[in-house]
Amino acid sequence: MKSTTQSQPAAPLDDKTWRALLLLLGDEDDAIAATVQEKIRSYGLPARRRLEAESLHDEPLVRRRVRGLLALLRREEADQRFEMFCAHHGEEFDLEQGLWLIAQTRYPDINTEAYQALLDDWAARLRQALEPYRKGDSMIAVINEFLFTDLGFKGNENNYYDPENSYFNRVLDRRTGNPISMCLVYLLLGRRLGLPIAGIGFPGHFLCRYQSSLEEYYIDAFNRGKLLSRAQCMQYLTQNGLGVREGYLVPISARRILLRTCANLHQIYLQHGNETEAGRIQRYLVTLAK
Repeated sequence: MKSTTQSQPAAPLDDKTWRALLLLLGDEDDAIAATVQEKIRSYGLPARRRLEAESLHDEPLVRRRVRGLLALLRREEADQRFEMFCAHHGEEFDLEQGLWLIAQTRYPDINTEAYQALLDDWAARLRQALEPYRKGDSMIAVINEFLFTDLGFKGNENNYYDPENSYFNRVLDRRTGNPISMCLVYLLLGRRLGLPIAGIGFPGHFLCRYQSSLEEYYIDAFNRGKLLSRAQCMQYLTQNGLGVREGYLVPISARRILLRTCANLHQIYLQHGNETEAGRIQRYLVTLAK
C-alpha cells in the first residue's frame, strides 16, 4: 500500500473546495470517487481532520467512503510507525510493542492498552496459582492447564495459513494461532511472571525454552505446551532431514522474531494471491533485514 499523500498541498483546503470534494465523493461512479479520494489524500492532515468530522455523514455512500478512506489513512500511518520502529532499533527491543505495532498495520483502531491489561490479568491469576511451585516442569504444567484448558487456547490446525494467526490481537481474541504466535502468548506471560522463558526459532516450527541453572525444557505451545527434551528436538531435526545444529536451539532476538512473523505473513498473502498485502509486508521484511 503506497501512500500518495503529499506533505505540501498545492493549495489550502477551504470550505468551498471541501464541500465540492464531499459532493463528488458521493458520486455513484466508482472511478470518479476513487479520483476524489486521491485528491482528498493529497491535502494531508487538514483533510484527515475534515474526514473525521464527516464519519457520521447523512448520506450512506459518502459515509462508507469517508470511513474507508479514514481506515486507509490510519493503516498508512501505522505502516510508517512500524517501519520507523524497526529502522531505529537493533536486535533487541520491546518485543510486545513491536507485536502491537504490527497488529495496528492491519487493525489500526485496536485498543492495545486493553489487550495489555488482559495479559496483565492472566499473569496475575497465574502468579497466584504458581505460588506453591518451584520446579520448572511443575510451573509449566500449571501454565499449560491455565492457557489450554481454562482459557481454551489451541493451535489453529484447521486453518494454519490464516493471516489472522499472525496478528497478536486476533490471536488473543480467537485464542488460536500458529506456532510462533502461540509461543508469543507463552513468552509474554512468562516475562510478566519473571520466568526464564525464551523464544526458539526452530526450523519449520517455533518453540519456547524454559532454562534455569537446574532444568531445561522445550515447550511446544502449538501442541498444548508439550514438553520436549534437547534430545527429542535433535531427533526431530534428524528425522526431517534438517541437520543437527546447536544453533537451532539458541534463543533468537526480538528482531528475528518479528522478521519471522512478517515472513510468515508474506508467504500467506502470496499464497492467497493478495499482492497488495504481500507488498506491504515485503517492505517490513526489507527494513527488518537491515
